Amino acid sequence: MAEENDSEKNQLQNTAIDYVASGVKATLGAIPFAGSLLSEIAGAVIPKQRIDRITDFAKRLERRIAHLERDAVRSEMDDEEFTDLVEESLRQAARATSEQRREYLASLLANSLSKDAVEHSESRHLLRLLGELSDVEVIWLRFYDNPVMGGDEQFRALHEVILEPVAAHMGSTQDELDKAALQKSYKAHLERLGLIAGKLKTDRNKNPELDKMSGEFKRQSYRTTNLGRLLLRSIDLNSELNL
Repeated sequence: MAEENDSEKNQLQNTAIDYVASGVKATLGAIPFAGSLLSEIAGAVIPKQRIDRITDFAKRLERRIAHLERDAVRSEMDDEEFTDLVEESLRQAARATSEQRREYLASLLANSLSKDAVEHSESRHLLRLLGELSDVEVIWLRFYDNPVMGGDEQFRALHEVILEPVAAHMGSTQDELDKAALQKSYKAHLERLGLIAGKLKTDRNKNPELDKMSGEFKRQSYRTTNLGRLLLRSIDLNSELNL
């Protein structure tokens, strides 16, 4: 009896997934070019995920690839590396709660189709790196692409709340300590992924200074690495753009 109930339950679950997958395909099908490309994969890759996020992603991708030759884009679907890239883009888009994140994903996928783009397998590596970053960390990565005094004023003003430095000291409140710890963790994560590089702060004898509160070496400054700049270019967020 229990086996029969389990069987019925699985059948109902699979039916529900099929309905959702069909809904995804139907919704994407209304978007002329990008939608039809994605709908072939979406049903199998993202059952039960939010259709509105996938649709928003498809619309953003549509705008990004509208100028490309359609036959050339469709031919890329025969490349397994590209279909893997599309599948991972769909997975991340389904999880993306912010419109900006879906814009990053659409940009990366569209830019992978450029003649000057890196290989699809390399684009997928960039996509995985993007998937490891929060939206706040992406903003910090962009900030360190032009960290000089007075640089990138428009971008800094737009993200002033996030980029306002918070220094922790012995008399700091708990709230200040928490914010400082979070800011430090963003930079440490970016550095660990190889997206930014920190310059060690040294004393008069050229020895690295130790942070007594954390037990780690102090950083004097950070700069975006070549890998970090490549990721920023792939999502159209490099400092050369007026964003």
